[in-house]
Amino acid sequence: MAQRKYFGTDGVRGPVGETPITPEFVMRLGYAAGKVLIAEEMRAHHTEKPSVLIGKDTRISCYMLEAALEAGFCAAGVNVILTGPLTTPGVAYLTRALRMQAGVVISASHNLYEDNGIKFFSAEGNKLDDKIELEIEAEIDKGIQCVPSAQLGRARRMDSPVPRYIEFCKRAFPMDQSLRGMRIVVDCANGAGYHIAPQVFHELGAEVVAVGNTPNGTNINDGCGATHPEFLSAKVKEMRADLGIALDGDGDRLIMVDAQGAVYNGDQLLYVIARGRLARGQKVEGVVGTLMSNFGFEAALKKLDVGLVRAKVGDRYVLEEMNKNGWIIGGEGSGHILVLDRHTTGDAIVAALEVLGALVALNKTLAQATVGLTLAPQVLINVRVASGTKWDAHTPMVEAVRAWGEKLNGVGRVLLRPSGTEPVIRVMVEANEKALAREAAESLAATLRECCAA
Repeated sequence: MAQRKYFGTDGVRGPVGETPITPEFVMRLGYAAGKVLIAEEMRAHHTEKPSVLIGKDTRISCYMLEAALEAGFCAAGVNVILTGPLTTPGVAYLTRALRMQAGVVISASHNLYEDNGIKFFSAEGNKLDDKIELEIEAEIDKGIQCVPSAQLGRARRMDSPVPRYIEFCKRAFPMDQSLRGMRIVVDCANGAGYHIAPQVFHELGAEVVAVGNTPNGTNINDGCGATHPEFLSAKVKEMRADLGIALDGDGDRLIMVDAQGAVYNGDQLLYVIARGRLARGQKVEGVVGTLMSNFGFEAALKKLDVGLVRAKVGDRYVLEEMNKNGWIIGGEGSGHILVLDRHTTGDAIVAALEVLGALVALNKTLAQATVGLTLAPQVLINVRVASGTKWDAHTPMVEAVRAWGEKLNGVGRVLLRPSGTEPVIRVMVEANEKALAREAAESLAATLRECCAA
């Protein structure tokens, strides 16, 4: 397969004002995507203009990039429907429900506001195939040749996208169950779910304490949300709540907290979901995780007679493996959780409702529902590097990884991988003792900084 120039594992992303996240480039990206969509429509013998749905999170740069995308698509002859602030899974759902030819989300997910990105969904609500992304990349550098005026696309704002998506989310919770009597703290990360998530849990009967729900354009993911669960933990204890639910900036990651303030990551929540399904008499043949999935998670699933298959890191690769095996549950420790009989993509709100439904079915708290799962100590350190850096091109780094691999043989493992969304290399060490995992990770990160740091 040809090397992608602009697309990473989750669309196009980077610092605002630097290529590719500039108005000029994003307009070309919209135009290129529009040209590919029109070609697809012609191959399918459709005569109407294709239509795309564009949503965004709460970053201040989204206004600028939304206008650029809109202009690019319209210049290619594609109609545009704008939703305003909406979660990534919300856009995926509405793209499918409204029979759009594609959906686009302007978001940098869990990153801070200085970054932004563009993600695409197919008409089926899935991430675009690599083949389509390569076709779009081939068009980008050709520049813009605006279609004749009579063929230009039109743009309009969509009426009531949020209520439609709220009703969709609520369908993930059993009709014969209620959240009445529960106090839940919902941390919206000052992101795209700020006006959605609290309403969903409220309408299902919970007493909701909403935090991280006052976005100002620059506070998305800032000390709150799924990437900062310590904030939610403190709030749950302060409010004497039963549970805490944290989304990230675009609403596709989930982290939860129990009444004692203990934090539960994606591996633990996937385990609860699998247990809940089994308790309801449903068959769970297997779960798809990633190379980062904890060995304790794998061992606990095995006791339930549920297999684990590891995909490459990234929800698109998890989805590919789920489809390959015909399984419906998968995700990452970071909180991307996919339940394919509920949604086509990872959705923090839907995943949270699946966990809550499992707790009701099991008649247990989060702590009780995870008694059979003991996570092996894991330490993850991100080292910022120059874009495109390959750690295995540096002999001292290769030797350090080999040495630690030998030392941890039988009691742990080492994994280094470049992020697909930002210029960092992630150093992960898993060991039977936390101190040993910490020592190995810090040693490897120090060597990596000496060899490759930006």
